[in-house]
Amino acid sequence: MKNYNLFDIIGPVMIGPSSSHTAGACRIGYTAQNIIKLPVNQVEFVLYGSFAKTYKGHGTDIALLGGFLGLKQDDERLVDAFKIAEARGLKYQFICSDDEAPHPNTVKIIAHTNRLETWEIIGISIGGGKMIINAINGIDVQFSGDYNTLVTHHKDNSGMLAKISTCLSEHRINIAFMKLFREEKGKIAIGIIETDEMIEEVVLNELTRLDGMINVNLIEKIYD
Repeated sequence: MKNYNLFDIIGPVMIGPSSSHTAGACRIGYTAQNIIKLPVNQVEFVLYGSFAKTYKGHGTDIALLGGFLGLKQDDERLVDAFKIAEARGLKYQFICSDDEAPHPNTVKIIAHTNRLETWEIIGISIGGGKMIINAINGIDVQFSGDYNTLVTHHKDNSGMLAKISTCLSEHRINIAFMKLFREEKGKIAIGIIETDEMIEEVVLNELTRLDGMINVNLIEKIYD
């Protein structure tokens, strides 16, 4: 028998008409921004399926942009996402696609940073305000953000996961789930490490200094 929590029963506290099209969309944008952790000059949201058909009526555009600006789904400022983006000088665009997608509520976020880097993050809203990120820069991943989550980009060298695990263990941080995704053997890998405890700045600094580590981003969980 499945166990249900409060959010499964009554849905999330949110601004907007739909848990899937608004709250879930906001969480995708918020999570994507936390993955990138760099100032973004321009962002495109490519919408698929139901997102593409109903995004204006359900406020999906406002939710995605607001989340990307760092607003959570219950933030009253969410309705002013367009004004906030304009004030911050963030250029944005919504593009509807007829291409097939892994889920009816799918968005590809293409973000251009001030370092002239381009990030592509694909997320799906699965209902009840929940979401899954299932691709980062062309590498298939899968995580929900329900835990404090480390996203590591590192060289696909022998022993990297052991080094990461050792660092976390030394700081008494328990790993709930750990997954590794890579584009090709020996090249770049992405680690998704979900933890029970909060991860302090000192831990992030130690992980960043590991030989072979490219960058480390922390996504703090949204729900307690």
